[in-house]
Amino acid sequence: MSIQINPIILIWARETAGFTLEDAASKIFSDGVNATAAEKLAAMEAGEKQPTRTQLAKFAQVYKRPLLAFYMAEPPRKGQRGQDFRQSPDERTKRENAMLDALLRDVKARQEAVRDLILDDDDFHEHEFVGSMTISTPIATVVESISETLGFDHRDRNLRRGEPVKLFKTLRAAAEDIGIFVLLLSDLGSYHSTIPSSVFRGFAIADEVAPFIVINAKEAKTSRSFTLLHEIAHIWLGATGVSGQAYAGDPTTHEAKVEQFCNDVAGEFLLPSEYFDADMISFDPGNAEAAEKIIDGFAYKWSVSGPMVAYKLYRMNKLTSKAYLTLRSLYHVRWQAALEVQKSKQKDGDGPNPNVVKAHNLGDALLGVVYRSVRTNALTYTKAANLLGSKANSVETLLRGYESKLNRSGFISELT
Repeated sequence: MSIQINPIILIWARETAGFTLEDAASKIFSDGVNATAAEKLAAMEAGEKQPTRTQLAKFAQVYKRPLLAFYMAEPPRKGQRGQDFRQSPDERTKRENAMLDALLRDVKARQEAVRDLILDDDDFHEHEFVGSMTISTPIATVVESISETLGFDHRDRNLRRGEPVKLFKTLRAAAEDIGIFVLLLSDLGSYHSTIPSSVFRGFAIADEVAPFIVINAKEAKTSRSFTLLHEIAHIWLGATGVSGQAYAGDPTTHEAKVEQFCNDVAGEFLLPSEYFDADMISFDPGNAEAAEKIIDGFAYKWSVSGPMVAYKLYRMNKLTSKAYLTLRSLYHVRWQAALEVQKSKQKDGDGPNPNVVKAHNLGDALLGVVYRSVRTNALTYTKAANLLGSKANSVETLLRGYESKLNRSGFISELT
């Protein structure tokens, strides 16, 4: 006797994966003579037709759910994002929040798989920095701890020479060297499911064995160092959760206080107050135009973003809330314009190699774990593909690219 699938489960799985009926149908079915792909899916969701086992396997693949989930009698209660540190998360559309939940679910599954691989290594150790601080700890103490652990002197201006992108690369490498996995992700596998940075800025999993940080790949490149340090602060607090854009207002909830604390840690790390105050030029706190000129100078000198400097000024009461919001809107418009230029280049075929982009977004830490596990036969290509968020036939290309990088660095002999 065949098991009947509750059609409500099909609707729940699709909606929590962030797909409209039409989008999901196009990935699962093809148009037929008697019914379109959307009509086929609609019939199943209405209970008029039962899916076959093969079709259920396709549902599981597209919705990123285990096959057994489709045999449940009722949908489970809504899964947790960890703590939701975003201000007014319900203001995002239902689809945007559903896509975010699907992305976080996927990341959590990858993190758990990486954790298992690390635990199988006899040399594994837990990271003492995870949860080592609280929001009652002085900001300066947290900053010093992060600076020392990363091996990056946040006061040394000589380490800031170059573009903000270079600083992010340095800080990301330092974070990965101490065992934090740093990924750049913004979609569920295609541009149709892109999640803008207005929905989430970053996400941290404060795990003692395999701490993960996800930065929205749609975040402005100049702002990624701030987001990275913000999420590192979450890990130092042991606070797993999703973060939004910097909030201009007094925190009234515990989540809001944690978010402001992490923002202040990132701000102090990237712009030490002792130097910031010494170099400050007087201006009217309500004059956004005058502030912008000063901000540009600080941003260039310390290799950080304009929004980051503006936030620092706001938190030091050197910029009014109104002026800060005006400047933040200005910087957002500039970044959106830059994204449009980037999209145009990609459409014209001038974009970077997709495999290079994929490897960059995954980070060396994750690629390194998968590389070692595959090469020692501890991980199949299929499972490696799940970890990397790629197709199985793309895994070897990504691993060879990583291997080539190791060869250039002279580390390959230590890993083989």
